[in-house]
Order: sequence, then structure tokens, then C-alpha cells
Amino acid sequence: MLNFSQQVRVRFSALGVVAIASLIVTTLIVAIRQLGGVQGLQLAAYDRLVQLRPGVSPDPRLLIVEITEQDIQTQGQWPLPDGVFAKVLGQLLVHQPRAVGLDIYRDLPMEPGRQALIARINASDRIVVVTKHETDTTVAIPPPAELKNSAQVGFNDVAVDPGGVIRRSLLYQSGAYFQSFSLLLALRYLRDFGITDQPSPTNPEHLQIGKAVFEPFQPNSGNYVNSDAGGYQILLNYRSARDSFKTVTLTQVLQGKVEADIVRDRIVLIGTTAESGKDFFYTPYSSGLMDRQRMPGICIHAHMVSQILDAALGQRALFWDWPEPFEIIWIAAWAVLGGVLAWGIRNPLVLLLSYGVAIALLLGICLLLFWHQGWVPLVSPLLTLLGTGVVVVAYTAQQAQRQQQMVMRLLGQNTSPEVAETLWQRRDELLDGGKLPGQMITATLLFTDLQGFSTISEQLSPDVLLEWLNQYLDEMTQAVQAHKGIINKFMGDGIMAVFGVPIAHESEVAIAEDAQNGVTCALEMGQRLESLNTLWLQQGLPPMQMRAGISTGAVIVGSVGSKSRLEYGVLGDGVNTASRLESLDKQRQPSACRILIAKETLQYLPDNYVVEAWGALTLKGKMEQVEVYQVLGTAVDAAASDCLERLIPRSN
Repeated sequence: MLNFSQQVRVRFSALGVVAIASLIVTTLIVAIRQLGGVQGLQLAAYDRLVQLRPGVSPDPRLLIVEITEQDIQTQGQWPLPDGVFAKVLGQLLVHQPRAVGLDIYRDLPMEPGRQALIARINASDRIVVVTKHETDTTVAIPPPAELKNSAQVGFNDVAVDPGGVIRRSLLYQSGAYFQSFSLLLALRYLRDFGITDQPSPTNPEHLQIGKAVFEPFQPNSGNYVNSDAGGYQILLNYRSARDSFKTVTLTQVLQGKVEADIVRDRIVLIGTTAESGKDFFYTPYSSGLMDRQRMPGICIHAHMVSQILDAALGQRALFWDWPEPFEIIWIAAWAVLGGVLAWGIRNPLVLLLSYGVAIALLLGICLLLFWHQGWVPLVSPLLTLLGTGVVVVAYTAQQAQRQQQMVMRLLGQNTSPEVAETLWQRRDELLDGGKLPGQMITATLLFTDLQGFSTISEQLSPDVLLEWLNQYLDEMTQAVQAHKGIINKFMGDGIMAVFGVPIAHESEVAIAEDAQNGVTCALEMGQRLESLNTLWLQQGLPPMQMRAGISTGAVIVGSVGSKSRLEYGVLGDGVNTASRLESLDKQRQPSACRILIAKETLQYLPDNYVVEAWGALTLKGKMEQVEVYQVLGTAVDAAASDCLERLIPRSN
């Protein structure tokens, strides 16, 4: 386990990586956002949020008189003559609507009935007609010159986003308080309730109607970037995709088939819904699965009127957004979350599931706020969430590769697959500042050496000697790996192997398993050497004998050396004891593989090991005597059957 100071360093390292990655990604995404690089995605997300929210019930205050293709066919001409509209207005005014809006250009006379139409409009201030302002791309369409009251004329220009989508409502033009068609109709309705338009008490530059202050759309409002904010605009809050208003046809009105109840006290809008009228626009609903992808202009104006009424009467709030600093904090927060997930979760499947949950949470929060008219960034935080995750994953992958190289440089390639996997899974506990920190653990040490290697090496050519030695070391390495040990170092023909490192084993059961692995490994080394001797004799090479010394005890393990050259150091009395056991009384070699162990190792061996006591002996460099035992095999080994009388009772 990491000590407190190491835990603090690891945590600060994680915080530093996540903080730096979050800062870099947030800065990049915010910069791209400020340049308009994600505006298209942001507006597409806005459209999807509009589609996902529940629709509002139809507005009972509005009625649309639509001019259909069938109406045009019935009248037999287009544009329809002024007399038709004069009659329609007369039929509607009889039923006492609060306001009537004619969304049909009447700049030029369309006889017959011109005078009748002008007289009808001039006779009632509840009628509003349309005009069109001149812009860079269109020509202005003036109102009828014969009208006496200019306050009955409103423009029907709309603010169109790239792609032809209507997401904003234009209330009046800049430079003069020239009101829009929809605003005039709403004010005609609201004046019967004593509600008028006026400057806001808190900001005279802002328009207030009833309970609502209509804060003007800015070039960077919401997720827009450097958009045209000319005039006085607000975000258009649609009621639903369709069926938001009661509709009747022009022919029904002309034939007197419209009941008075659906006209009285309502705002009536007259406009074309016929395809030949070419008055259709894309809306946020157009990217959905609607059969009709475009909405008639008269319906869009109805949504504008409905929104103003709802806001003024306190029934449905206007859209709101956060100030720019809040949005940046929001974006950065998701960047941090992405970094924390990527740093803290190393399992790829769990990480993907976690990101899925985070994305769902982001979408859920944005949708919930949108249901309450709040438009907060969705795409930008999504990009920072994923971007920071990618950066941190890339960094951790690079660090993992570096750590893997470091571990392999420290421990070599001489670990068993089980040990290697354990090392890798717990690498954060091991690596500290580019080194394995020193720690005190209980391990089993195994030293081996070949008997008379120096003498034999003088008799062989260098290439034969090297091949012969590599063959031997390869077999011994496999034996160590098979018993969950690591080769700490090769010393010519000598081997130093350790069992129980670098992950500290604290339980007695685990320490006993390490000791048994070390002894069993030495026995297998002897068996492999006998097989090699048979092969070498066939090849004309001399057979060999080996010695093994094994000791179990406390040792200090960790990195030893410099950054340019590191080794995995194992230091302690147990190392010295195992080394001295291997070299003890070299001439006393009763078999091809002599295995000597100390009493500290013997106490961890089960009853099935056959050992012979050598007594308490003085080892070189040690003040106290060490009880030494030779491992002859296990009780099932046929080779040890003639030595059973020398068994030491395991109960002692």
C-alpha cells in the first residue's frame, strides 16, 4: 500500500493532469466556439431540444383563416381580388374579434373591391395589415397608400438563420419604433386588459409588456456567434409542431359557416397555406420526422403572437440564457468530469459506460432546463467532456507505456504471467516519481550456481559456451516463471530469483506459498538440469551439477541506481543467507542439484517435503549460526524413498 505522502503525490498528480487537460480542451473549445466553429451544431442541438420537449396545448385565443388551394380554385384567380378580403373582414368583424390580421400584401389595387377593402380597414382600428421593409436582398413592399392610420400597419419580415430556419421573432425595426405584424396584433388584444407596451423600469432600453421584460437578442445570445441582431429580436418559443391553433378556410368564412364563438374575443389571422402561395419556412421542427417539413408563414406569425400574449400575461416565460462567464464555467465543469472519469476508470468497458451515463446526464440537464425555457450550451460541454477524456486517456496510455517500459527495465522479462499481470494492475502503487519506492516485505530468496563452471568454460569455445549457457539459463528461467517468481539478476552462470515481490504479501498463507514456490522451483530446476545433462552427453558436452540456497525473511526492495540505469534491488539479511547457503561446503554435492534451506523457510513447508538436517552451521559473514536443511524432494518422489529414515518429523 502507498504511504500517506505517496498517496498525496498520486492525488496531486491526478489533479494536475486533469486540471491541465481540462484547461487546454476548454480553452480550445471556447475559442472555436467564439469563432463560430460549433454554431451549426449548437443550433442543430437547439432544434432537437425543441422537438423533444412536450408541446403546449392549442392556444384558444387565436384563429387562423387559411387560404387553401381549394379556396383559390373556388375563387378562380390568384392573387384574390380586394373585394374578397373586404367581405371576409366584414364577416369576421360581425362576431367581434379583438383583432384581425391580414397577412396578404395589398400594395397594389386588385379590383374589383379596392375601395370596399380600404373603407373596411379604415373603419376599424382592430384590423392590422402587413408591409415589408427593404433589406439587402429584398425590395420593400409598401402598405396601401389609402390607409388613414399608419398604426394599423406592421411589417411581417422575419429573422432567418443560416439554412432558412426561423428561430427568432422580430418585434420592431431598429432606428424607429416600427412594430411588427405580430406585436401589433398582440397589443390590440392586450389593450382590452389594460396592458400596453412601455420601457422597462430597470432598463429603459428594454421593452416591457405586462409582466414580461423582453430582453433583446444579442449577436452572441445563447449559442449564437456574431449573428445579425438588427432590430429588436427575441427567441421564438413555438407551442408545438402542428395543431397549435384553430383553423378555418376562407370559403367557410365567405359562406357564413364559421360560428361566432370561435371568432369572438379572439385574434384572427388571415393568410395563405396553399403551396402556390410560396409562403413557407423551415422551423426547428423541420429536422424531425414530420411529414410536412415547412410551416406556413401565417402559422409562424400566430406562434409569435401567442408567445407575446403568454409572456405578458405570465403564462409562459420567455427564453433565457446564462451570461458568458457562467457558460464558460459550465463548459469547463464537464471538461473536468471527463478528465476525472478518464483518469479514475481504467477498464475500457466501464469507462465507455461511464461516459454514456455522463452524456445522458448532460442531455437530461439541458433538456430539463429547456423545458423551463433555459437554453444552455449542450454541444460545447459535450465536446469538452469527450475531448478531455481523449486527452487524459492518451496521456495515461503514454504514461502506461512508459511505466511498462520502466517496470520491464527494472524487473526484466523474467516474471511469470501471473506476477506480470499483478504488477501491471497495481502499477500505481509501485511507481513513484519514476522509481519503485523502497518497502520492507517478507520474501523467499533463491540463489543457484553451477558446480565447476569456471573450469569447464575454459575447455569450450566462446560460441559453444554461450549457446550452452543460454540453454541452461532459459530452462531455469522457465522454472522460475512457472512458480510465480522473478529473476532478479544473472551472475554469469548464477541466478538470483525472488518469490513474493514486488507486491508485498502480508498474510502468513501468502508468505508460506512464496516459500513453497521457491523450494518447488529449485526441485524443478534439478529435474530440468538432469534432462539437460542427458542432452548434453548426447552432444558431447560435459554434464553439470548445481547448488541452490533458499532463505525466507525480511528484505528491502525498490529501485537502485540512477535514471539512466535502474535495477530492482533486493537487500537484507535474507539475501545474504540464501547466497551463503548456496556456496556452503561446495564439495558436499550428493546429487545433481543440492538444495539447502534455512529454518525460516522450513517452517513454511508442509509435511510432504523430505528434508535432511545439516545442523546449526556458521555461514560466512554471519555472527549467529543458522540451522541448515537439505531438501531431498517430496514424499512422493521415488528418488527420496531410500532416505525416509532421515525424515525430520514435521511436528517438530
